[in-house]
Amino acid sequence: MIPLSEIEAAQKRIEPVISKTPFAFAPLLTQRTPYNVFLKKENLQVTGAFKLRGAFNKIAKLSPKEREVGVVAASAGNHAQGVAFSANYFNIPATIVMPENTPLTKVNGVKSYGAKVILKGSNYDEAYLFAIDYAKENKKTFIHPFADEDVMAGQGTIALEVLKKEKIDAIVVPIGGGGLIAGVGSAIKQIDPSIKVIGVTATGAPAMRNSFYLKKAVDSTQVRTIADGIAVRDTSPKTLEIILETVDRIVEVDDEEIADAILFLLENQKLVVEGAGAVGVAALLYDKLDLPPSSKVALILSGGNIDVTMLSVIIEKGLIKSYRKMKLIVTLIDKPGSLMKLTELLAKVNANIVSIGYDRTSANLAFGDANVSIGLETKGKEHQEEIRTLLTKNGYRFYEER
Repeated sequence: MIPLSEIEAAQKRIEPVISKTPFAFAPLLTQRTPYNVFLKKENLQVTGAFKLRGAFNKIAKLSPKEREVGVVAASAGNHAQGVAFSANYFNIPATIVMPENTPLTKVNGVKSYGAKVILKGSNYDEAYLFAIDYAKENKKTFIHPFADEDVMAGQGTIALEVLKKEKIDAIVVPIGGGGLIAGVGSAIKQIDPSIKVIGVTATGAPAMRNSFYLKKAVDSTQVRTIADGIAVRDTSPKTLEIILETVDRIVEVDDEEIADAILFLLENQKLVVEGAGAVGVAALLYDKLDLPPSSKVALILSGGNIDVTMLSVIIEKGLIKSYRKMKLIVTLIDKPGSLMKLTELLAKVNANIVSIGYDRTSANLAFGDANVSIGLETKGKEHQEEIRTLLTKNGYRFYEER
């Protein structure tokens, strides 16, 4: 594992730029679960994610010659911003290779620190291969996002901050390439081996979880998850070796569970957290941690750099799923007053119309009919049933969009 002395040295090295992010008790999550829950809010880090810790520690240790030539990194976004910020701090040229589908907010975040961005490949692993070749051709130092001991040591400083604040029984850590949990696990197990270290992967990016239980590095054929920060296809033998030594178990959550966790944090904790950062909360909400009741559990919210388009989709679907919004297609006779009659009926049950569309030309409509698509704000499952009953009672033909 990463020596504790290296993690402590990293903590001193990164102190000038790192925000000691809040580590706070989460009463609402505690009420929802059998545990006492604490959140380590790395989504509030300077660059919006924990990755700055490892990137800064690595770049701070470069020789003058290495700094002069510059650095290269491959990343879906958070490591990219960490490298770009650190390179800018030391006035080092930086080139970042990002997958072509990287959210614009992350691309712009990297550029804002003065780094050159190259978009290449459909996922992290393809961007990584290009970046490795680019670094060799241009004789630049490649800053690996996770399979580097200096990077892992930087990430492990999170554990030092947590343990300074609270005596915990378990810590829950997102896993993509494994650099975060390797660093955190190394620190935890050297300070207090009794603390459980639990990793969380996305179902659509299962490489590290599969490798952990098979005890050998296996890769995935593809990755697909809304948690783009942990969408890593291939397993690093270097991080796997440390994970096998320091991690107690790894659980997985699917995209629906991740989306619910993002919405829960936004609505109840007033925190904007990206998919990768929310996987620990998803595992908690869906009872996957299997810990003794009343355990003190620390969750690392690893980042908050979520694309606003993705966030809007998650909010919209979450409102429908929780019966606070419904979408209806109602067939009307296409004549004056028909729409007004429908809206007056909906007003009687306090259904607030937030969107409306009118279609009289679809091929499946009978002549003289029109379909009205209506988005409604509703007050729960019973309210929605009241609306359905009222429409049926008044002879309307309708169906719901889900």
